[in-house]
Amino acid sequence: MTTDTPHTLPDGRPIPLATGAELPMLESWLDFHRATLELKCAGLDDEQVRRASAEPSGLTLLGLVQHLAEVERNWFQRVVAGLDVPPVFGEATGYRLDPARTLEDALGVWRREIARGREIVAGRSLDDTGRVMEGPVPGMEVSLRWVFVHMIEEYARHNGHADILRERIDGVTGT
Repeated sequence: MTTDTPHTLPDGRPIPLATGAELPMLESWLDFHRATLELKCAGLDDEQVRRASAEPSGLTLLGLVQHLAEVERNWFQRVVAGLDVPPVFGEATGYRLDPARTLEDALGVWRREIARGREIVAGRSLDDTGRVMEGPVPGMEVSLRWVFVHMIEEYARHNGHADILRERIDGVTGT
C-alpha cells in the first residue's frame, strides 16, 4: 500500500526527495533551500530588505539574495562550465547594495542565474569535474557532486542568517 505525499509544503516550498537517484535528490534539496531564501524575503518592501537588522553586522536580506546570485554564477558557470564571466553585481561577493536596485530586480537576476545553472547541469554526471579558479584553493578540481553539496551547505548557512534578519525586521519566524 502506498500513500501519496504532497510535493510541496503548505508554504509552497518543494519537499526534497527522500528516496531515488542521487542527482534529483541533490537538486531537490538545493531547490528547497532556494525556495526558503525567497520565502524569507516574501512580503517585505525594499526598505526592509535593505535593513541590517542584526547589528553590528551590515548583512541584509537584499545582500543575501545578491550574494547567492553571485554564488550560483560562480559555481555553475565559472567552476562547472569553465566560463569566464564577470560578477553579476560588479563585485565578487554581491553584498554591496546599489541604491537603485530593488528586491524584485535582485530576485530576477538570482532567478536567471539559477536557470543558467540548471542549463549547465543538464546532461552532466555528478562525477564530471570543474576547476576552482579563484579563492583559497585556486586550481582545485571538484566534482559536480561536490558543487551540489557545497551549494546546499551555502544556502543552508545563509538561510540561517536570513532567519535572524527576518525575525528582527518583522518578527516572522518558522520558515
